[in-house]
Amino acid sequence: METNRLQIMYDKKPSYEIVLEASFENLAKELEAFEIADKTLCIITDSNVEKLYGEEVLRAVRPHCRKAVMYTLPAGEENKNLDNVRKAYAFLIGEGLKRKDMLLALGGGVVGDMTGFIAATYLRGVDFVQIPTTLLAQADSSIGGKTGVDFDGYKNMVGAFKMPRLVYMNVSTLKTLEERQFFSGFAEIMKHGLIRDEAYYIWLLDHMYEICDRDTDVMLEMIQHSCLIKKQVVEKDPLEKGDRALLNFGHTIGHAIEKARNFTLYHGECVALGAVAAAYISYKRGMLSMEEYYEIRDMFVPFNLPISVEDIDPKEITLLTRSDKKAEADGIRFVLLKKIGKAVIDTTVTEEEITEAVKEIYFSEEDAHE
Repeated sequence: METNRLQIMYDKKPSYEIVLEASFENLAKELEAFEIADKTLCIITDSNVEKLYGEEVLRAVRPHCRKAVMYTLPAGEENKNLDNVRKAYAFLIGEGLKRKDMLLALGGGVVGDMTGFIAATYLRGVDFVQIPTTLLAQADSSIGGKTGVDFDGYKNMVGAFKMPRLVYMNVSTLKTLEERQFFSGFAEIMKHGLIRDEAYYIWLLDHMYEICDRDTDVMLEMIQHSCLIKKQVVEKDPLEKGDRALLNFGHTIGHAIEKARNFTLYHGECVALGAVAAAYISYKRGMLSMEEYYEIRDMFVPFNLPISVEDIDPKEITLLTRSDKKAEADGIRFVLLKKIGKAVIDTTVTEEEITEAVKEIYFSEEDAHE
């Protein structure tokens, strides 16, 4: 199978490549471009991914570098914090990692975000490579250089921009993802179509069955297209000072739900809920027709994503949106849809509009008895 490549450019200069494969067969060859023969490589993974791919990746890179070691983080969003970053620092110091050495982030979005943050801050910065193994990480979080950890329950409140040297995607890892995790990642893919590319959105719906079956060729085509959309956005705005905020569609309310539900819902599930709420505000403002709103809402359902949520307080969700890191002095920076495939940033969304939108996705006991 042919290797698919995308080049990320910043200031019209090549920054790093995204390589899409169907195995780990060419990983070592790709890493050799960074002269790893005299480097120590530390694979940072989590307790779930280690069992599946830790040894395979360790065996693949070990003959090509001076030394290869592995550090395993406890799996789960609840472990994405500074305490676990501190433990990783202690491991790296114990292994004698120098500034010339390299970290490999093997796992999903949590591993990628944490490893990137560790790489940005350990010895004031060491190189790292993203090896994303989940759909969410492959289609979204591994690209663009945003890293971070949660702080006191606030999502990604502490972080840094740190570009990887390479993003190496083995799409066959998606076959071992549990179903809920896979569809959680699909929410970010649906987001790409909604904010930037109506034809891609339609393609996703047309390939619903192949996507649900995780067909390898369709996965490669789908992830490459999502990566292309993210590439176009992050190249234009690498430090999120403008248009890159469009990628936060569904995230303002989504992050608030994630926190309110104490991370018992997956990130992509919360993004889907936030996307439905944002589409509802867009509809109420006359930007989307009623038919468009209901189509967007209902199209999450075949991909096993929620469009309503219980056990939340709509007023609490509204309050939490104020403390989201995307809130600004002149208002909450909200992403709305002008139409399918065209998103806009808006700072005039009121608390009343947010509360009404959250009530739209809130499933209460009264609803169940109607």
